Amino acid sequence: MTELKVEADVSRAEDVNNYVSKRLDEICCPPQIRVQICIAADEIFSNIARYAYGSGTGSAEVCVEAEHYPPAAVITFTDCGTEYDPFLAEDPDITLPAQKRGEGGLGIYIVKKLMDSVSYEYRDGMNILRLRKYFEKNENREQSH
Repeated sequence: MTELKVEADVSRAEDVNNYVSKRLDEICCPPQIRVQICIAADEIFSNIARYAYGSGTGSAEVCVEAEHYPPAAVITFTDCGTEYDPFLAEDPDITLPAQKRGEGGLGIYIVKKLMDSVSYEYRDGMNILRLRKYFEKNENREQSH
């Protein structure tokens, strides 16, 4: 298992995107699924870079792994920033015009819609956020958040 450890700074987003793309190629992720995962990974890393450490600095670790039965990619983000579960926030009301919606929350909403499951835990002083995307659609599989 290989992972990427980078400074949690938006200037490192391209490094994260390149790592995620390369790993998805290595595990034979279908192209349409790859696009969805890359969008979600970019959003999660951007949030870590912007908010995890407040005005301070820190690092983030990204790991992309393959599951085989059923085939899926699991992307795990780890940081030592402020404890925060982004999936507890209420989903934005997307029926409202953009100017009437509150600021923020749309990116995490998109992540939850793109991924088959998302999870968060805070353990040993670390935020651990995990995204899972199956390579094949299965109507019987429930989405979990």
